Amino acid sequence: MDFNNKVYFTIPIQGNWKILISQTTVSTLFVMAVLITLAIIVRMKLKSFKETPETTFQNVIELLVDTIQNFIKGTLGEKYTSVALGGWYFGVIVIIWTMNMSGLLGFRNATADIITTAAFGLSTFFILHYMWLKHKKFRYFKEYFEPIVVFFPMNVVSEISVPISLSFRLFGNILGGLILMGLIYSFPFYLKIGIPAALHAYFDVFSGSIQAFIFTVLSISFIRNKLPD
Repeated sequence: MDFNNKVYFTIPIQGNWKILISQTTVSTLFVMAVLITLAIIVRMKLKSFKETPETTFQNVIELLVDTIQNFIKGTLGEKYTSVALGGWYFGVIVIIWTMNMSGLLGFRNATADIITTAAFGLSTFFILHYMWLKHKKFRYFKEYFEPIVVFFPMNVVSEISVPISLSFRLFGNILGGLILMGLIYSFPFYLKIGIPAALHAYFDVFSGSIQAFIFTVLSISFIRNKLPD
């Protein structure tokens, strides 16, 4: 059994540079197409939204947006909550959740590729340091040398570990489920009747939803821990 990310074909660019079109690429493009289509539909529907919701569609959209915005406000506090930050992490949890669900349609989960999860981890890393520098200014640099100067290397390593831990946690959980599903599908047909459906419900739906939520919670918590009270 091969659990590697298969490359379908390559697009040469110049010299040794080339673009690899892999299972992750196809899965990511599929998820992007779905979410962009949904975003366009929502944007078109916004024109008909009322101050008091009159449709189920408007109720669902407002519930989703308000839930993540209120969660961020409850974690960061109103002082540090912004529409941009709420919008960003709303997008993050939706795209991670959709990538995790794509296995139900036979796609390889894009989050089972460390490159994908590393991109999400780095996004939190840059937001964290931007917020830290913005609100602490000169103290941002000073805290690298606290409680004493010799702790500087350990403080740097501690900061670098944030995107690494975030990306590997998500990557490991999703890849683990992918490997187990591959093992189950390798069994003779009479040994896997009904089993794949139950495992997809756990690994893709339950675990996939939990991992999307945990990634977002940890990201926001890391940011909050760096901000003044």
